[in-house]
Amino acid sequence: MIERYCPPAIQAIWSDQHRFELWLRIEVLACEAWAELGRIPASALPKIRKATFDPQRIAEIEGQVGHDVIAFLTDVNASIGQPEARYVHLGMTSQDLNDTAMAVQLVESARIIGADLASVREAAADVAVQHRRTLMAGRTHGVVAEPTTFGFKVAGWVAELDRVRSRLERATEEVAVGRVSGAVGTHATVDPRVEEHVCTALGLRPDAVSTQVIARDVHASFMSALASVAGALERIATEIRHLQRSEVAEAFEPFGEKQKGSSAMPHKRNPVLTERVCGMARVVRGHLVTALENTALWHERDISHSSAERIVFPDACAAVDFMAIEMAKVLKGLEVRPERMLRNLQFAGGVAFSGRLLTALVEAGMPREDAYAIVQRAAMEALEEGGPGFRLLVEKDAAVRSRIGDRLEQVFDPWAGLEHTDLAFERLGLGVKTT
Repeated sequence: MIERYCPPAIQAIWSDQHRFELWLRIEVLACEAWAELGRIPASALPKIRKATFDPQRIAEIEGQVGHDVIAFLTDVNASIGQPEARYVHLGMTSQDLNDTAMAVQLVESARIIGADLASVREAAADVAVQHRRTLMAGRTHGVVAEPTTFGFKVAGWVAELDRVRSRLERATEEVAVGRVSGAVGTHATVDPRVEEHVCTALGLRPDAVSTQVIARDVHASFMSALASVAGALERIATEIRHLQRSEVAEAFEPFGEKQKGSSAMPHKRNPVLTERVCGMARVVRGHLVTALENTALWHERDISHSSAERIVFPDACAAVDFMAIEMAKVLKGLEVRPERMLRNLQFAGGVAFSGRLLTALVEAGMPREDAYAIVQRAAMEALEEGGPGFRLLVEKDAAVRSRIGDRLEQVFDPWAGLEHTDLAFERLGLGVKTT
């Protein structure tokens, strides 16, 4: 986690301070459960509940003993004093703290990411509705294809955002499991009722079967959901980057009044926000590889996953939340240029209408191969530098005139064929009813 790309709320969740707070809460909850079961005296609880810790002191102790949980317990126990301190961590192992606290951190992170993704979805929905009647050229392979609307394009973003948000919610539910089951997970030293009490209080489920660690497939699934979110945001960002190219100039991310795009070229208005989102998506996907590699551990546990997880999960949560915040900013400030979109739709005199012309000729009785040859020849000529426009060429073609001369106006009507685009808005619940 580097500060430049780490939202403060996520940074707080993954701080040493919060991790130690969670560890201490787990220890206190376990002591409460033990007291309920009569294993430790209830009279010890007041002092245990007042336990404190000093992150700096814990770091100093860890430097001596080489073990973070032991360092934490040493500091906490010093704040409690004897004999009460001896009841802390009774029957437990380090991973009872680590895995259970990490589950809470992932759930807390997902909650923040989910809220910021909702803001992205809301901003995208607003753009979609505002521009549902803004004509533009659809493109495939980066080449002008057929007419669409900008709102319909953005509606596709909204639909994907809904899917990745649901995916993250499911993955969060799956990863919301804790364990307080002792050294190899058999509950030999920890009564299952202690685990149940701790997990319930933290909003988690006890893991159905854990060894000394919760199996890492659930963590890999959570990381996969984060990568899916990152991919959706990258898709939106990539599209805006393309639309902002000088040759296209149809939509632009916001650009501050005093902002500068280049140290050398004053004319530059670079899509830096969306480029940043694309770059960070690559980082998150890289972290998914690590999370998948962490699923195969030796026997009941090893710690080959631990060092990697201390990097990839805080980093991925921060990156995805940062991306969501950036994309909400982009969409709320998106500068759309409908006039340019309409002009690009008429590229080369309307080659975007070639498919409609082909269909009209076939429906009028012309063999498809003949119709295709006529339309393609006219389109290729129109695409030549300085060539006449596509519509002008086909209007002069005798075969076209004889077959559909009276229908050419309809063929080149950009709204013909877009009658059903409102269906997408209705399906997304964006308040647009089809007629």
